[in-house]
Amino acid sequence: MTNSLEFNAVTKRFGSLAAIDAVSFEIRHGETIALLGPSGCGKTTILRVIAGFEVPDAGTVHIAGADMAHRRPYERNIGLLFQHYALFPHMTVFDNVAYGLRHRGFPKHEVPNRVTEMLALVKLPTHGDRFPNQLSGGQQQRVALARALATRPGLVLLDEPLSALDAKLRQELRTELREVLAAVGSSAIVVTHDQEEAMSLGERVLIMNRGKIVQQGTPDDIYARPQSRFVAEFMGRSNWFAGVLESGSTFKTVCGLVLDIGSNNTAAAGAYDICIRPESIDLLPDTAPSAPNQMPGRVVDIALLGAVRQLIVALQSGQQLLVVQPNRLQANTTIGQSVLLSVPPNACMLIPAELA
Repeated sequence: MTNSLEFNAVTKRFGSLAAIDAVSFEIRHGETIALLGPSGCGKTTILRVIAGFEVPDAGTVHIAGADMAHRRPYERNIGLLFQHYALFPHMTVFDNVAYGLRHRGFPKHEVPNRVTEMLALVKLPTHGDRFPNQLSGGQQQRVALARALATRPGLVLLDEPLSALDAKLRQELRTELREVLAAVGSSAIVVTHDQEEAMSLGERVLIMNRGKIVQQGTPDDIYARPQSRFVAEFMGRSNWFAGVLESGSTFKTVCGLVLDIGSNNTAAAGAYDICIRPESIDLLPDTAPSAPNQMPGRVVDIALLGAVRQLIVALQSGQQLLVVQPNRLQANTTIGQSVLLSVPPNACMLIPAELA
């Protein structure tokens, strides 16, 4: 079976700028991937090339095995969901969802059933006679999704689909969006600059920077094994130590600490940066003297973030570490308190210094 999408060595330039530079990836049938990266890295240009709104300067695009070189946008069997939902304000919800069906020659007698099916899928079964200005932002997003999926496209392109919503609603709709995509079985590309959105929606995440894919893999793999400082910082918060791996598992930091990075390490000796996720750092009780990689420090700031508590701890060297702990475990910690930190060896991620 052919892939839903094969994007092969595609380059797109605007003047002297390569918006995307020899980018290659594929999407399996029914798979959802997330394109994650900063503004201007080429994410939306990739979508526009796939949709046929931009012509690549080099490379090929195949959808369901067919070369798209001479296919117009409406000939590509693609569903589109934009950052701004682009609903037709003079049309009812029903007519917005039916628009693509009618323009693609779907049998007239089947249109009402398909629209009803899609509105039920996005949990708006009674909203067909309303107009977009009578809907909340979340409801408009659902209508736009129903319209994108109504024609049963083989591939759905979603460009920052939740960015116009408030934080609480975005979290709620992530789950709904994932469920709807799974229900229809379409492959999908989600473009986002939000790390949590990418990790929750994408079965695979492709990290982009300056027109190139710099790392791809499952969300767990990229979060736990970033290959560069850029990827590590884009996929979540982190603490850093510069230093030298001398031999085996011994890492000497420039601030004077000596860290054990574990016996499973196979990296060659040399200069590295170590990345430590804030949730991997433990606050020790006085009765745990045998814990690895101990670092005495003093709490300089505390922020309560609901289920977790975020602490800034200044080490004796002056370096400050971000520590995130379940709120129930650190309810009695106070600013100014002396604490002892510990980092498990397998939580120390080595990044070659030249890639930092």
